[in-house]
Amino acid sequence: MTAMTPVPELFREAVAALQSVRPRPEVTLETMRAPQRLAPWSYALSCEVSGPADVLASGRLVLLHDPDGQEGWDGVLRLVMYVRAELDRELATDPFLPAVGWSWLTDALEASGAAWRALGGTVTETSSARFGDISGPARTDDLELRASWTPVDAGLRSHGNAFCQVMASVVGLPPVGVTLFGQRQSS
Repeated sequence: MTAMTPVPELFREAVAALQSVRPRPEVTLETMRAPQRLAPWSYALSCEVSGPADVLASGRLVLLHDPDGQEGWDGVLRLVMYVRAELDRELATDPFLPAVGWSWLTDALEASGAAWRALGGTVTETSSARFGDISGPARTDDLELRASWTPVDAGLRSHGNAFCQVMASVVGLPPVGVTLFGQRQSS
C-alpha cells in the first residue's frame, strides 16, 4: 500500500469496534505496533493481567485485513491471538490443561456472541529449569495459547470481549460479579 491508499472502511469499522472494548479493571489493554508484513492493513492490542494467586499473563490480539483475502482465512479479516501465562507446578502437570486452555477460547467466543469461522490454534505447555549463573526461580512452567479465526463481519467488539475473557480465565479470575472465597471485604 502507498501513503496515498485510503484506509478501507471495513478496516476502520473493525478497528473502531476493537477500540470500544472496555475490559474489567484487572485487565489492561493498550494499542501496540502491529505486524506490517502479514496483511496490507493491521492493528494490534497488547494485554496484561494478574490473577488472584499472582498469576501473570500477557497477550496480543492482532487484526489483519487483506481486501483480497488470503488462503485459509475464508474472508478478508483475520484475528490472531497469542496468550502466555505463568502456571503453578500442580496445574502445569494436569493432563487436561491443553483441552481446558482451548475451551477458554471457544467458551469465551460463544459467551460473547462472536460469530467466526476457520478457527485454529495450539495450546503449548513448557517447563524450564535454570542452572548455573542464570538468576531467577529454579523452575518455571508456562502456558501459551495461539489461535486465529475469521470474524464474519467488522463488528469485533464481541471478539475483543472474548479475548479479555480468555485473559481473565488464564489467570484464574472469577466471572464478573463472583467473589472468590477469602476475597470478601468486611464492613
